[in-house]
Amino acid sequence: MKKLILFLTITAFIACKTEEAQQEKQLLDTKVIESVIHKLTEKHGEAHLERIERGVRGTANLWHIEDGDAEAFEEFCMAQFVADPEELDYLFDALARNFEYLFGYMNRIVLEINRPVHEDVGSLHPIDRMFGAYSPASHIHDDLYNNKIAFVITLNFPYYSLDEKNELGGDWDDRQWGFARLGDYFTARIPAPVLQEYNRVYSDARMYISEYNIYAGRLVNDNGETLFPENMVLLAHWNIRDEIKSNYGEENALEKQEMLYHVMLRIINQDIPKEVINNDAYKWNPISNELWKDGQKVSHTPEEVTRYQHLLNNFRALKAMDPYYENLDTYIKRRFESSMEIPYEEVEALFTEYASSPLLREVAKIIRKDLGRELRPFDLWYNQFLGRGGLSEDMLDKITKARYPDAQAMQDDLARMLRTLGFDNETADFLASKIEVNAARGSGHAWRASMRSKPSHLRTRIAADGMDYKGYNIAIHEFGHNVEQTISVHKVDNYFINGIPNTAFTEALAFMFQRRDLELLGLSEEDPMRKHYEVIDVLWDNYEMMGVSLIDMQVWQWLYENPDADAEQLKIATIQIAENIWNTYYADIFGEEDNPLLAIYSHMIQSPLYLMNYPYGRLIMYQLEDYISDKDFAQEIMRIFSIGQLTPKHWMQKATGEQISNQPLFDAVERALKAVNNE
Repeated sequence: MKKLILFLTITAFIACKTEEAQQEKQLLDTKVIESVIHKLTEKHGEAHLERIERGVRGTANLWHIEDGDAEAFEEFCMAQFVADPEELDYLFDALARNFEYLFGYMNRIVLEINRPVHEDVGSLHPIDRMFGAYSPASHIHDDLYNNKIAFVITLNFPYYSLDEKNELGGDWDDRQWGFARLGDYFTARIPAPVLQEYNRVYSDARMYISEYNIYAGRLVNDNGETLFPENMVLLAHWNIRDEIKSNYGEENALEKQEMLYHVMLRIINQDIPKEVINNDAYKWNPISNELWKDGQKVSHTPEEVTRYQHLLNNFRALKAMDPYYENLDTYIKRRFESSMEIPYEEVEALFTEYASSPLLREVAKIIRKDLGRELRPFDLWYNQFLGRGGLSEDMLDKITKARYPDAQAMQDDLARMLRTLGFDNETADFLASKIEVNAARGSGHAWRASMRSKPSHLRTRIAADGMDYKGYNIAIHEFGHNVEQTISVHKVDNYFINGIPNTAFTEALAFMFQRRDLELLGLSEEDPMRKHYEVIDVLWDNYEMMGVSLIDMQVWQWLYENPDADAEQLKIATIQIAENIWNTYYADIFGEEDNPLLAIYSHMIQSPLYLMNYPYGRLIMYQLEDYISDKDFAQEIMRIFSIGQLTPKHWMQKATGEQISNQPLFDAVERALKAVNNE
């Protein structure tokens, strides 16, 4: 009954907000808008007509009843439109200076109040969770509309659509791109309570995922035997996946991998016992789904739909924002056309082309031959194309734990690692000084600094006995993010183009760093065939992410088609979508149909429509690696990630001279397969 009441309340809230948003936009009619455009053009001349039209129409679309009547709107536009180029430059620079302070310090506040949530600093108190769900910035947009700073921006720095940016941006300099990016700041007027509710829901989902630990040392087989170290704790899905990867070539590899694979299936199907989540009091056989405590078999309670309820909560909170957008009126549109700046259809076509490639079928033959058996679904995470310097996972753990007993040890080593990658002493010291290393509560992440005077943050898991190889590997990935975050905020022309086109581009550099993790330990090996296996590894590594991303995309399509669904219906739909994707692109390789494994990724639950950044990031990574293969790595990284936040089309053109495509990787894999098959 409580769930029904909550659902009806949310539905009524969305309907009410839709009606309110429509009523608020009905203040200014066409005649008023055209009159203001005409008067401004008479005052400033035809040369400013395009800016005037864009600025007045964009401002009118966001002007609400409480902002004033038609006369007030006209007075504002006549007084605040800036035609003089020097004054416009001053306005832009003042906004850049103040927004860096405003958003930079807000970002810092959020970081500080979330430290207990994000960092391993002891047990969590309920007050820590409450602060983690609080968004101190949720009223900023309201305030900037109320004091009309937002309208000064919409009037003088109008919004350009993605198509317009792609068409016109080739002729823009960095300052003109800054003008256009400033125009992206105010395209919707979302009330603070709606933003605050989304932040609460989002925080709850992240907290749920960050504490989803499985005690591997308490997993047992049918004989009651444990296969993993007693103190091994694996965060779903990241550490479970990485443990599957690390067992190739190890003793009892197949049995261990099968056990962890069934843990994943239990999580997806939600028949995993609640009692084994973040709890070491029970022994659990994930294949039979039987539970023991103190040597006695006991009953258990399945999790049922908790995982999918968090996903549904995110959907409802984001959907509540839809009415406040003129054109980007679904989260799907906002994510692809605004955040990613690559259309949904283009992303989908790229992914399906990739997952259908005959090259993957050829690579699967190599894996079967190496393993000496038919493939199992978890062989999506096969990682034996590249060696680990001839060392086992246990040996790598010993090396990393000895080198990095705590976060400070890695902090002290950042500059040395950058010098190893070719950065000169001054640049290495500068980049390292702008990164702070912390022990993570969850799997690890990088936190961008939104102002030049503050550092970015590198978070990874560090146990009491030091950082194991999994934690180190994640840390190097996050280190790549931090380097991008530092370069792209300090080395760009102006504040409004700080950053990169979308998250896939920071993932690209993170992957470039991550694949050099052994080199940074001094363990790289010279092998003439290595370059061929590296490109095959990229192809296979990205295979699973194409399917995972397609599931994420199709689940969100389903949610918009079924907005009244409950968590149980969403669970059934998600599993069905995952099985359909599997049957289309994976079943022929793995010899098994109706497998939901690709629905395991935690990002689906905590980070709505984020996953497609990973496969795009790997494609961009390959194209960057290919482009700089005969160039200086450090110099090119500094140049490329100083380009700024252009659209992907223009960024790629400046970075490599070509667009994002599967073909460069496909061509390289064809060459690699010929070399490997003739070896």
